[in-house]
Amino acid sequence: MGVTLDDDARKYLAVFEDVTGVDGRDCLVTEGGDRLLIVVASGGMGEAIGPGGRTVKRFEERVDAQVRLVEDADDPEAFVANVLAPAAVYNVTISENNDIVAYVEVAEDDHGIAIGTDGRTIDAARRLVDRHFGIDDMQLI
Repeated sequence: MGVTLDDDARKYLAVFEDVTGVDGRDCLVTEGGDRLLIVVASGGMGEAIGPGGRTVKRFEERVDAQVRLVEDADDPEAFVANVLAPAAVYNVTISENNDIVAYVEVAEDDHGIAIGTDGRTIDAARRLVDRHFGIDDMQLI
């Protein structure tokens, strides 16, 4: 499934790749433009973060936004778990009836982490899994 990027996302990804040397696969920009969610090529997370987080901090300073990195994955279950990290995801089940729904078993103590402040984490996760795998909804269990 191909991801279509708008001009802002393309610009942010170009800067991300310039600063980190890592391939960025997708970029979600919040409405205020002060937060970015970057999908990093599989295996590139360590390099994108850099020693002590210095590389990603340099990128944040350059774009003047808070950044959250998500590692890409080839299968939807692994991608869902990556999008919700650092929440502990025990299991992901994809149900394909009228809609495609990912049911995600998250540690009881990590539900708040998976949902995020004002639901931002789960909303961004839903957008990403739809963009990358055509999953219509995601439910925490």
